Amino acid sequence: MTILTDPHEELRMTAEPLSVDEMTSEVFQNLINDMMETMTSADGIGLAGPQVGARKRIFIGVLDGEPHVFINPEIIKTSLRKVNSEEGCLSIPKVWGIVRRHRQIVVKYLDREGKKQKRKMKGLEGIVVQHETDHLDGVLFTDKIVKFTTAPKTL
Repeated sequence: MTILTDPHEELRMTAEPLSVDEMTSEVFQNLINDMMETMTSADGIGLAGPQVGARKRIFIGVLDGEPHVFINPEIIKTSLRKVNSEEGCLSIPKVWGIVRRHRQIVVKYLDREGKKQKRKMKGLEGIVVQHETDHLDGVLFTDKIVKFTTAPKTL
């Protein structure tokens, strides 16, 4: 798949929720496989539907070293404490910056099979989920950068 890059207009659009029928379709399951392959071949740790032209509320995120599917994710709880993280994005190549994110979150979502999941996350995994959820709302990490950097230091 082709990863769209900024300033492509699709990256600024809000993604639509998926229905159960859509989730179980062969077309959607193939989209998941293609997104995983695209993310892996680009050496990414997250990839959202809008980044590949699929305006649906789905992203792939690497957790515990393995890709996980998040469908219709919703961050339902955030910590008051925040942390600075150095981020980059497959849709904004060669740009890095410090972004202030919640230190800990709770996210509810549907997995690939449409089963309800709820997970408490912190560290890099929590940052990935916040970053990818932003993509679903048309927000890029550059909108939240506190300071631009030249190369990744924490990834």
